[in-house]
Amino acid sequence: MVVGTGIIILRLHDCRSLKGKRKIIKSMIGRLRSHFNVSMAETGANDIYQRAEIGFSLVGNDSSLINSKIDKIFNMADNLGLAEIVDTRMEIIHI
Repeated sequence: MVVGTGIIILRLHDCRSLKGKRKIIKSMIGRLRSHFNVSMAETGANDIYQRAEIGFSLVGNDSSLINSKIDKIFNMADNLGLAEIVDTRMEIIHI
């Protein structure tokens, strides 16, 4: 079994409140979840309205497929244009 995890750190430029941040993050998470069928949630920087951290995970049996899907998630998050991606991290674990 192969487990892939990823973190996307975002900067929200035009966000002035936590309510505005929540709207942007929920939109991004909803689109990525429905397109890739991944487990995804906001995992950090909950009280900072111009920064967000989204974590996600995938499970499969082929590490190259998991790696490819994680790269596609990063690319789609960037192409959505809802926020600036500051950093991305991924880890693939073989169990």
